[in-house]
Amino acid sequence: MVTYRKFTAPGDRPVNEDCVYTCEYGGQLLCVVCDGLGGHGRGDEASRLVTQEIVRVFRESDDFMAHMDEAFESAQKLLLEEQVRQCAKFEMKTTATILVLSQTECRWGHIGDSRIYLFRNGRYKSRTLDHSVPQMLVLAKNIKEKDIRNHPDRNKLLRVIGSEWGSKSYEISERTEFKPGMAFLMCTDGFWELIEEKDMAALLRRSNTAGDWVDAMLQVVRQNGKGKNMDNYSAVAVKY
Repeated sequence: MVTYRKFTAPGDRPVNEDCVYTCEYGGQLLCVVCDGLGGHGRGDEASRLVTQEIVRVFRESDDFMAHMDEAFESAQKLLLEEQVRQCAKFEMKTTATILVLSQTECRWGHIGDSRIYLFRNGRYKSRTLDHSVPQMLVLAKNIKEKDIRNHPDRNKLLRVIGSEWGSKSYEISERTEFKPGMAFLMCTDGFWELIEEKDMAALLRRSNTAGDWVDAMLQVVRQNGKGKNMDNYSAVAVKY
């Protein structure tokens, strides 16, 4: 049995610039999480427009997984055009994560620092790598992985939808077998900055459903975020 749950909240901010979407269509599950950038009310519009465009591309396809490149490219084109129309080139940008699951396969893609975590049998296995300054410092072995969460440049992103791309800037996984024991967590930085991977995995092992898992993680996120002017925080969890 596959269960899934989505969640989003503004935190201590006046506007929620995150956009979260899930739908079942043609025997496939589509999950999208975007985190808008730009402030002044434009980040929320960017994440909403990009989410809507990704959903449109997939709904016009019989095979979601085969059209993930098209979804990212079409969303980028739409947002760049909207920036010109609104004279908002520097104010409308967003991260994007996409997860598609069928009864037998899964595939995911991302751009920015919203993450997709993969767990197997209750254990953390891997995550997407952020397109951010701290992540590049980790890859260059200048800082450690644990230093990303509190790094002063953690909000400086190198790739997002809405910035000009010199080349393909998003990353997409291969098609992977989807089987019992697998779980996914998609989340914005406002969520993952406040809970560590070991806690995600421990809470997963104690949870029967994706909803149970999200509820348990939210308790940790909210406790760790007290008094820190919490950013918007959003997540989608899928548990097989």
